[in-house]
Amino acid sequence: MMTKQSIHEFAVNWYKLLDVHAPQVDFLPLLADKELEMVFPEATITGHAGFEGWFQRVIRIFFDEVHTVKEVSPVISGDSASVKVVVQWEASLWNAPEAYSKRIVCDAYQTWEMKVIAGKLVITKYVVDDIKYHEGSATL
Repeated sequence: MMTKQSIHEFAVNWYKLLDVHAPQVDFLPLLADKELEMVFPEATITGHAGFEGWFQRVIRIFFDEVHTVKEVSPVISGDSASVKVVVQWEASLWNAPEAYSKRIVCDAYQTWEMKVIAGKLVITKYVVDDIKYHEGSATL
């Protein structure tokens, strides 16, 4: 069943998995496959195969990630929901041959479309609407 609480718990779990660079197989049950569209600043991807390519790339770029969920605001309609998410994202990155890594600290404003498919809550669309960098942050 889709509730505000289940969606909030889903979001917190999603970001916890991202923080620890969990195996991508842990993410796939949380994502629709055929319907999936994910829009990031650097790419638009579709389906599980698209997610896998994106995920493998970003876990090789960013480290020491910390996601702090600031807001999860769903509008539920039956077995679907539109969800506004605000998450503070912190990550380090290193570009060879630079002497030091850089730290990104920003708030990411996102819109998720979610459905219940086969009794499970999944993301069907995930859009990064805006990124606002904190003072002193490195940028993408």
